[in-house]
This record gives sequence, C-alpha cells and structure tokens, in this order.
Amino acid sequence: MIDFSKFEKIAGVSFKDKSLLKQAFTHRSFVNENKAFSLGHNERLEFLGDAVLELVVTEYLYSKYPLATEGDLTSYRSALVNAITLSEVARNLNVNEYLLLSKGEAKDEGRARLYILANTIEAIIGAIFLDQGYETVKDFISKNTFHLIDKIVEEKTWLDSKSYFQEMAQEYTGITPSYKTLKEEGPDHDKHFTIGVYLEKEFIIAGEGSSKQEAEQDAARKALEVKGWLQ
Repeated sequence: MIDFSKFEKIAGVSFKDKSLLKQAFTHRSFVNENKAFSLGHNERLEFLGDAVLELVVTEYLYSKYPLATEGDLTSYRSALVNAITLSEVARNLNVNEYLLLSKGEAKDEGRARLYILANTIEAIIGAIFLDQGYETVKDFISKNTFHLIDKIVEEKTWLDSKSYFQEMAQEYTGITPSYKTLKEEGPDHDKHFTIGVYLEKEFIIAGEGSSKQEAEQDAARKALEVKGWLQ
C-alpha cells in the first residue's frame, strides 16, 4: 500500500480530500487493469492542472521580465511547461515512487515514463487547486518551478537552438547547417540517438537525445557554444 502522506510532506501540502491526491497519481493503465478501483484515472485533473500551471507561470513571467517581448515570454513558458522540464520537477518530488500503473507500464522506464511523470505533475497541480485553492497551488508551483524558469532564461535553453544556429551560421558563414545520424541505439520504445551537426563538410559537434529532434536540438545548442554565437 502506497503511503501518500510521505508525498504530502515533501510537497508541503496536506490534502483535505485524500482521494484527490490518490487519483492524481492514477494512470489510465492502472484503472484498466484494476476494474474494482473506485477512483477514476488522472486525465481530467491533468487537463485542469495544465491550465492552472500555465496561468501561474504566465503571471510570474509577466511580472519578472517587464522588458521581454510577447514572443520571448511565450518561449520561456514553453520551455518550462514541456515534458522534459516537468519530469525533472516530478523527479525532484519523488513522484515516481507513488505512481499507480499497470504491471506492464510499471516495467517501462523509458521515454513513456517521462511523459507519465510530466502529466502526473499537472494532475497534482489540478488536485491541489481543487482541494486547497489558487494561493496554495501558486505557492506549490512557485517553490518547485520558478527557480527552473530563471535557469532557463539565464542559460538561454528557451531558444529553438536549431533555428538560432541556422540563423547565426548563415549570418557568419553563409552556410546552412546539416545534420547526420551518427549512432542509433536501443529498442523502439527507448531509442537513443547521436547526431552530428556540420557546416558543409566541417564537423562541429555531436548531440544526443531520445529522439532525432531532441538530439539535433542538443547538437545545435552545443554548436552555438563552440562557435561563440550565443548572444
């Protein structure tokens, strides 16, 4: 039996309705496998939490960065509320220990788990909002995500690195970068790619990721650093 009170202590939130918290951790696969389970899965809570998270983050960005354009603010927000960043928030809160998953889903520790963790964070946010109200959920989001926003802005990880590297490469060299898959490993559900970025025949650097798009972004981000084109 999972002790959700441990999560409450980590999160700093004491739920009035404990079933809401349990539902937030309940994946659809668990409900499908356990027909007698009385609570539903967490997808409706996730839907609500997604909207609450976006509002809280937008409010913070608007106040924190008064000189940023609408486009930049949108990019900052997108970099925070994506699956990779939210799964990091989930890991910091040990969310993985409390997930209710089917036996098959529980064995899969690959890319699918990353999305489950990210979605669960949104469901938890939805549950806190329903149980405790806006100010409490705002405090939860503030404690667990705002430091990541500042890091994203400072390190410019909000940039679409591939587009930005192409723009800089064309400006400084007149060459459009190209990408080549150097290595592809792992089973279909948990692939790992290594991709090199080139300026014509010149190899710049390699990037890695669990999809080709992710590896290309990683390569472009590293190439910007190598070339000194991050402004």
